[in-house]
Amino acid sequence: MAKTTAKSPAASSTGLVHVKVTLQYIRPPIWRRLRLPDTMDLTDLSDVIQAAMGWHGGHLHAFEIGGEEFGDPSMIDFARNEREVTIKSLLRDRVSRFGYTYDFGDSWEHDILIEKKGPPADAAREPACVAGQRNCPPEDCGGPPGYDALIQALADPENPESREVLEWADEDYDPEEFSLDAANNRVRAAAGFRRQRDPMRTLRSAG
Repeated sequence: MAKTTAKSPAASSTGLVHVKVTLQYIRPPIWRRLRLPDTMDLTDLSDVIQAAMGWHGGHLHAFEIGGEEFGDPSMIDFARNEREVTIKSLLRDRVSRFGYTYDFGDSWEHDILIEKKGPPADAAREPACVAGQRNCPPEDCGGPPGYDALIQALADPENPESREVLEWADEDYDPEEFSLDAANNRVRAAAGFRRQRDPMRTLRSAG
């Protein structure tokens, strides 16, 4: 899991931030830039990261901030409650860079950076993906080593060793594909599910 922490200036008065999510150990890089309200907590941030990246969300996740692990305490032993941490509280503590791991088996590690340059003051407040590059790896492909093997197999599909790898891969998988519209459709669906999951919490945050 990534173990990086950096200092950041105080949160802007707009209450909006840009957060860049970069998948580690993959070249060329796979990344997304998200526009987020700074009131968002880490549970909701995880939902948006997974949606924007293209993960299906069927595995455990955790954040690592300043050497401490944050997640769902009911699912991860000794993790601090991610619900208690917001982007605003991280900025208040002058933290701008931290780690996020999705799927403890494949161990997809992400570098999360709260960027100094935020959205314009008149930008919409709902979560959105505003930029990105390259396709998310397939779920359960074996982490970065398995992904590298898949890329090599796609480049040489007639190789006998490639055929075994490609048997489980989606034949339409394109590692260079990225659709901003598709990413935002997933982000909006995740936000809608979040409201259904905890309607009273949504009302409280709006009030």
